Amino acid sequence: MTQFHLIGIGGAGMSVVAELLAQSGFEVRGSDARASAVTEALEQQGIKVYIGQAAENVDPQAIVVVSSAIKDANPELACARARGQRILHRSQALALASEGKDFVAVAGAHGKTTTSGMLAQAFSSLGLEPSFAVGGTVSALGTGGHLGNGSMLVAEADESDGSFLNYHPRVEVVLNVEPDHLDHYGTREAFEQAFVDFSQRLVPGGLLVACADDAGSRALGVAAAKAGKRVTFFGLTALEAKAKVPGCASAQLTITSRSATGTQASLEFVGPNGERGQAQLNLHTPGDHVAVDACGAWAAGIELGVDFQQMADALSTFAGTGRRFEKRGEPRGVEVVDDYAHHPTEVEALLSAAREVADARGGRLLVLFQPHLFSRTRNFAQRFSAALAKADKSIVIDIYPARETQADFPQVTSALLANGTNVQYVSGREAGALQLAGEAKPGDLVLTVGAGDVTELANVIIDAIGE
Repeated sequence: MTQFHLIGIGGAGMSVVAELLAQSGFEVRGSDARASAVTEALEQQGIKVYIGQAAENVDPQAIVVVSSAIKDANPELACARARGQRILHRSQALALASEGKDFVAVAGAHGKTTTSGMLAQAFSSLGLEPSFAVGGTVSALGTGGHLGNGSMLVAEADESDGSFLNYHPRVEVVLNVEPDHLDHYGTREAFEQAFVDFSQRLVPGGLLVACADDAGSRALGVAAAKAGKRVTFFGLTALEAKAKVPGCASAQLTITSRSATGTQASLEFVGPNGERGQAQLNLHTPGDHVAVDACGAWAAGIELGVDFQQMADALSTFAGTGRRFEKRGEPRGVEVVDDYAHHPTEVEALLSAAREVADARGGRLLVLFQPHLFSRTRNFAQRFSAALAKADKSIVIDIYPARETQADFPQVTSALLANGTNVQYVSGREAGALQLAGEAKPGDLVLTVGAGDVTELANVIIDAIGE
């Protein structure tokens, strides 16, 4: 039996691949630097997990799977290379699991987890038994990865390291083409070209579903259509985009009602030959950006043969994903919510939605933000500061380095985001959390925000307020 060994198996993306490979009948093992709820869940599924990484963990016959976060000096990777073992990137292993499936790949600098989670839950609720690989736990499904018996596979397509170019999807949903990960790409032009290359990876007859509201995604859709690809524009300006690009389809979103608990909207599909379909959407998650994501998911579902209203109804059941506006507790009348937002556009959209919730509660909006990557903090310092200023008070803690080191960015610190008024830098993770907790009052909404370990501080805040 073919054996796979996944280095860093406890990571969000790797753990999903491990589950998919195991459910496909392969023998799966892996290692991680520390034990976690994720590694424990994998072991309960019969996947051997080594805590700590050492050369002896790797079977000489195993195919080794790594993500871009694994460094060349990793002892298991170094051992596998020295032996001449086959080494796959995580995306290549996922592509292996996608063979024979109607593969829907969701791409963009932000919104991937929400949109792919919506698709996974919607297809599941419709009884289509999809496979899915989502970067967070889909709340209603209790997991981020599953191998279903149906023909569909939904997965996030990670642009951060160019690995999404390993896929050959039937449907690509591109939410935005907003420059990020310039530590990898170097220039805006190289980043944008990667998405052009991604659109060319569609299988013959495949469909690009492009957000018309994002300038980069719209431009990608226009270019793809000119190159002969099938394109559906979606969003608040989809009809406008379709009118300028003959032969395309559109999925138009019109928001009819907003509240702190959700969004109501009408959806209208217009095909390339004028064929039409309509539906009503009733989301239970706030934020215009969430409604736009749902519109993209609706367009993908239509392409795969789901009825217009049935797809909208299925999307309306979406209950969120882990770390996407995830309520963590409400000590003494203070609601604490955790979110993964780590790009300035995401943070701005998050705080806009959160403001509606805070206003409905009659309280203030307080934010604990942990920047992710020194390069991203340097590139977007002013935009992050402006977005965080939309809260009543934002505390910024030290940067989560991920794959980068402070030595390479000596002048870059979280202090770049402070504005001297309502955005403050506090050194030390817990110090910032405790300061924010001390300022919270009944009725306030507190957010912990970022892609790093700031999520752990939600409990610190809850405990401090509850004392």
